[in-house]
Amino acid sequence: MIGDVIGTLRPERNAVTMPPAADVVEPVDTPDLKSVGSNAVRVRVPPSAPLPRTRLDEGLDGTVSEPIPLVRRRDVVVAHASDVHIDDGYTARLFGGDGAGPLRAVLKAAKEARADIVVLAGDTFECNRLPAHLLERTAATIDEFGMPVVILPGNHDPATDDAVFRHPALLGLPGLTVLGVTHDETVHFMQFDLEVWGRAHRDYGDMDPLAAPRPRTSAWQIAMAHGHHTPIPDRSTKVRASWLIGDDEIDATAADYLALGHWNRRVQVGSGTVPAWYSGSPDYARSINIARLSGNAGVTVDRHRLELPPDFGDGIMEGQD
Repeated sequence: MIGDVIGTLRPERNAVTMPPAADVVEPVDTPDLKSVGSNAVRVRVPPSAPLPRTRLDEGLDGTVSEPIPLVRRRDVVVAHASDVHIDDGYTARLFGGDGAGPLRAVLKAAKEARADIVVLAGDTFECNRLPAHLLERTAATIDEFGMPVVILPGNHDPATDDAVFRHPALLGLPGLTVLGVTHDETVHFMQFDLEVWGRAHRDYGDMDPLAAPRPRTSAWQIAMAHGHHTPIPDRSTKVRASWLIGDDEIDATAADYLALGHWNRRVQVGSGTVPAWYSGSPDYARSINIARLSGNAGVTVDRHRLELPPDFGDGIMEGQD
């Protein structure tokens, strides 16, 4: 594994607040991983919400089965990336003509980390005006790695009527879920007892990425959002960033992990009640997040390096939290 744990947390900045008797962030030994800095740690967070007692399974015909007990049977490994910005210009030139090159690097790293599922938290594509051959290349790349992939459309590639995600090569691809296109806001993976939910950007206007969080209906829940974090959003002023995400809204998700996109830098945000992370963009962070959901250890968040051309982007590994 070429990835490494990089969770260099400053206690005054990244302290994790938990209910009484809950574990907190703790240092761990990482003999098989190369740490960055002498105080590298692995984020170890217990599940952020009580495990529901039952799940109601809804069939395709809308019928609801009898409640099924929820049991966390096994660990689930989730690879999280964002802001890949597949294009036919800058990116393609640096990858020898392959505009989907950064996505290939992301999926390769996810496979190396033995991820069960990949979530891409917005701006997978640079825009909705890309040639068909690039969309077909992207579909072939996703199909090649054979992993479930969940995409949340972002502000660069919203789920409009002419969105790239509606191209036949992507729309009919087995294993690919696009929230807002193939599914409304939620997809269930019964083999993992996992649900992934998020509010897609559906146009180019402002929206609240974490409005109306979905109640948990599975043992594990991943939330996704693409927007700008500010601890206490002020939506009353017109001169401000769009797509705001506040700490209270993060906590209200009660998710096991919140996969964020829109920032190029990899960083943890929020109060710490819910593990909420920006993965950073491949060209800047040069890595993806690997979140392991464990019934015994809670949630651990590691970092896995990407194999990228040295002149792709201006990313750095050193000095990032």
